[in-house]
Amino acid sequence: QVQLVESGGGLVQPGGSLRLSCATSGSLFSFNAMHWYRQVPGKERELVASVTRTGSTNYVDSVKGRFTISRDYAKNTVYLQMNSLKPEDTAVYYCNGNSLGGDYWGQGTQVTVSS
Repeated sequence: QVQLVESGGGLVQPGGSLRLSCATSGSLFSFNAMHWYRQVPGKERELVASVTRTGSTNYVDSVKGRFTISRDYAKNTVYLQMNSLKPEDTAVYYCNGNSLGGDYWGQGTQVTVSS
């Protein structure tokens, strides 16, 4: 059973930075695409950033120019570098991986942007 484990969340002041990590128990090569989602209470989960096996990336408009998704195949890890954080970025962030074997989710990591 493939597992995704997020880490790196926490409390940060507006304008600060955080880097989220998503470690996969299997090879990152087995995934066609990896995504970061976020969710706040009472709202639907929102797709924030994606990276495909070929390296194509996509971002929701609200984070373009501030967030960067990347992957390290040697470490089987996907990252989300978040800069210039805003209070509206506060959410639980989830890692998601799409493979031929199924769709996998991590447990989520809380990001709180507050002064």
